[in-house]
Amino acid sequence: MGAIDHRTDAALLAATDRPGEAYAVFYRRHLPLVLGFVLRRVAGDRELAADLAAEVFAAALAARASFDPVKGEARAWLCTIAARKVIDSRRRGRVEDEARRRLGMEPVLLGDEDLARVDDLASRGPELDEVERLVDALAPETRDALRARVVDELDYDEIAAALGTSESVVRKRVSRGLARLRDQLQGAR
Repeated sequence: MGAIDHRTDAALLAATDRPGEAYAVFYRRHLPLVLGFVLRRVAGDRELAADLAAEVFAAALAARASFDPVKGEARAWLCTIAARKVIDSRRRGRVEDEARRRLGMEPVLLGDEDLARVDDLASRGPELDEVERLVDALAPETRDALRARVVDELDYDEIAAALGTSESVVRKRVSRGLARLRDQLQGAR
């Protein structure tokens, strides 16, 4: 096993002109998180989770220039991409592979050993359980607004209508919820 690469996620993404060593480090660093995140949202379907995770990383590679570490950590950025990919796959009834095709990446066929590896890697993302626990501990109105915005990807006006409040109140709830989660997660390190 090689030495640990201490470059930041932003540095790894900036060093990536094409799939290569820097992106491989980024990929290995975040694969357990993405697999765990996706696997929970697809009811444990390992093949679907692996396919979605591949599309998440292809989309992240294609959009690497849009990553802004000032706006948040790479983990949150990847989970946002993953949430969108899960939603898109549910809407379409299949996994979209546009990002992989654009990058010229072939689909990967998975065997039993590969599927066992999905389970192993997904189990290494315990911070997701911690995030879910922290979200559950938020005040109900904050939790509902945050989940509607981040997980369900609803627009603020849609959330406001569903919750019977104004858009500005929803924006404040989401902002406060995200700030509280960030503070709690940073305090846990």
